[in-house]
Amino acid sequence: MIKCNPIGFRLALCTLLLSLLGGCAAMVVGGAAATGAAVHDRRSVGTVVDDNVLRVRVRDALFAHEQFDGSTRIRVLVYDGWVLLAGEVIDEARVELATELALGADGVVKVFNELEPMTRVSLSASNADRWLTTRVNTSLAQIRDLPGFDPSRVKATSTRGVVYLMGLVSQAEAEAATEQVRMVRGVERVVTMFQFIEEQPRPTATRRPD
Repeated sequence: MIKCNPIGFRLALCTLLLSLLGGCAAMVVGGAAATGAAVHDRRSVGTVVDDNVLRVRVRDALFAHEQFDGSTRIRVLVYDGWVLLAGEVIDEARVELATELALGADGVVKVFNELEPMTRVSLSASNADRWLTTRVNTSLAQIRDLPGFDPSRVKATSTRGVVYLMGLVSQAEAEAATEQVRMVRGVERVVTMFQFIEEQPRPTATRRPD
């Protein structure tokens, strides 16, 4: 049986599965791998699978469009149907188009558009963002004075020194994670899009402030 790791989701493999086997088959494949990850995740196994498939759908919707080519960099993070878009596109029109395309993907509950209308950053800057995300994840594992805190429940990505955090957490966990990440070397700003245990998401689209 082919397995995809839902936490480090292999986009190329799962995209191939979607195209060759169809959406339902891909969900079955993802479901087998999601079972183990859901042990620590507050999302259900089905939701973990849905989020992984949704990430593929959003990326496919974006990069199948002629306006998004090698001149753009878009990072997609999905949690419980909430979709984060972060990176760089050429102009404001493409920022708006990205929101429209993401909202059109089946399963999207809410879209956070953090794209900047600017030239794509260099390869070295992009690699620095990946390394920063790694340091952030390592830093979250250092939170040991909060009973029951599991760093794997906080999902992070970075662009140009800005760190975005998502997850289903308590208020105390959100505050602890945010403060911990702020202390990581290279972090210029922390943006949180947490869902709180006591809250339920509602279908909307959120546009970043200009």
